[in-house]
Amino acid sequence: MTPTITDAIRSLSGGTATAFSVTDNLLDGWDISEVKSGVTRPTDADIATELTRLQTVYDSQEYARTRKAKYDLLNQDEMRYDDVKNSTTTWVDAIDAIKAAHPKP
Repeated sequence: MTPTITDAIRSLSGGTATAFSVTDNLLDGWDISEVKSGVTRPTDADIATELTRLQTVYDSQEYARTRKAKYDLLNQDEMRYDDVKNSTTTWVDAIDAIKAAHPKP
């Protein structure tokens, strides 16, 4: 899931998601209203910068998300058990193939 304006605001306000209310105003862009007093509203520039940073972090983890999806398709416990019983390396080979197809950057 790609980062949103709400994620950027949450990150900038120290994780206090309920400090602001964010609404998409189709004519003017985003409306950000203070919900909790004492928390400073981030500037539009701060939000844009944080959104870019969060997107960069998200993009850098593409390989990990892809690997996890592939790992989840494997019946790893069964594969490991069969490898122990049959003296094979099916599980290790499958994991190595996924890592080779989706290397860390």
